[in-house]
Amino acid sequence: MTSYGYFLSCEQYGPHELIDQARRAEDAGFERLWISDHFHPWNDRQGQSPFVWGVIGALSQVTSLPVTTAVTAPIIRIHPAILAQATATAAVQLDGRFVFGVGTGEALNEHVLGDQWPPIGERFEMLEEALGIIRRMHEGGVVNHRGKHYRVDDARIYTLPENPVPIYISGFGEQATELAARLGDGYCGVAPDASLLETYRNAGGKGPTQGGTKVCWGADREEMIDHAHRMWPNDAFPGQLAQTLPRPADFEAAAQLLQRDAVPDLFACGSEVDEHTSQLRSYADAGYDEVYVQQIGPDKEGFFSAYEKEVLPALRG
Repeated sequence: MTSYGYFLSCEQYGPHELIDQARRAEDAGFERLWISDHFHPWNDRQGQSPFVWGVIGALSQVTSLPVTTAVTAPIIRIHPAILAQATATAAVQLDGRFVFGVGTGEALNEHVLGDQWPPIGERFEMLEEALGIIRRMHEGGVVNHRGKHYRVDDARIYTLPENPVPIYISGFGEQATELAARLGDGYCGVAPDASLLETYRNAGGKGPTQGGTKVCWGADREEMIDHAHRMWPNDAFPGQLAQTLPRPADFEAAAQLLQRDAVPDLFACGSEVDEHTSQLRSYADAGYDEVYVQQIGPDKEGFFSAYEKEVLPALRG
């Protein structure tokens, strides 16, 4: 049976707001949490970028829900040995209720130290090497590594969870999805595309599957369409565009290509329960085990009330 979680956006909300939303999500009946990991927002209107590992530490003190990063790129901006320590600590804080969601990232976040943004094939190679380091370090003991992309010298993590941290891998195309099946303990996606889940299973993927989506709940549908058009036009970018643009200003320039009329095809906007349940159910119907929803709109009180009383019961009914 599909479970439903709430998606915490580090691009749109500051740390105090994220903690408040996590509390509200649990009270409303959501069963899990996703949280994004960004250095920059996609555009200046979103306007936030708290350090996700600090927020996760705070989440461990206010919620009993499982938490997944959706997703971290462990290849450039932060060395995989440091992320091995961060994820081990997160798993201890959350009493084992932590999943490390990973992907190959975007230039938007990974270029900030001046590193060259590599082509996709090299990023896959870097991801595989990085995950090997992280898993070895989670086993305990001293780790030394001299690889093509990374070095680790006499490193040991002392604060470890009782069980290894599960690692789920995101995949937006066939090659990444097959990589997720080969290397991951689970799969993350953002489209209700049954063919990708079929690719994951056919390639040997046996772990849980997580899908994330966004809605813009609010009383005035036209206002919510305008709001979603301003805040999240990047969800409509085709191909590798979202992975290659380096600055929020570049995303704002490209966003001018998105027509307002296209927004309702991306997000449920307004307060019609059927529209919201239909969007989330499309992910369940595609085969996702877990579905996460982010509220784009400003009315959090109305969103959580509507989902608690109407949307989640309809989905579960």
